[in-house]
Amino acid sequence: MINLLFTVVFTEMTMILILLFRNPLRKLVILGMNQLKQGKGPLVAKTVATTLIVVFTSVLHNALQIRKRLLDTGAVNSTDEILMADRVLEATLLGFSLFLALMIDRLHYYIKDLFLVRNDLEEVKRLNQLDYKDKRIPTEREEVKQLESDSRTRKSN
Repeated sequence: MINLLFTVVFTEMTMILILLFRNPLRKLVILGMNQLKQGKGPLVAKTVATTLIVVFTSVLHNALQIRKRLLDTGAVNSTDEILMADRVLEATLLGFSLFLALMIDRLHYYIKDLFLVRNDLEEVKRLNQLDYKDKRIPTEREEVKQLESDSRTRKSN
């Protein structure tokens, strides 16, 4: 199980790095996560997270039982030490995996929000430019008329 947990942690770390920095995979990952968060995806994610939390609690309970047994006997048993180290490593990897999953979820949410804000900002800039051009055109026409009238007055003089 430890090999599987290491694989999960390194995969989650890779996902976080992909989401943090601009690269060609970032947009693809975001689109994939958007698809996963639709339909039954959130229900499956909550079920998996709950299962991991239950396993995490069980592993912590086993580690505490081994520690209690070590304290009760007073003697150091090498088998119990190895089991304790194994349980602590499993608990650490499970907790870290849950934390990284939460980080990935929040990063996806913030990046998605950032894209929406950027699109809205570009739309506002575009509308402001169109509005500025519309206001500028009558002013230019007035300037042309003014120049024409000035040229007429100069010709007549």
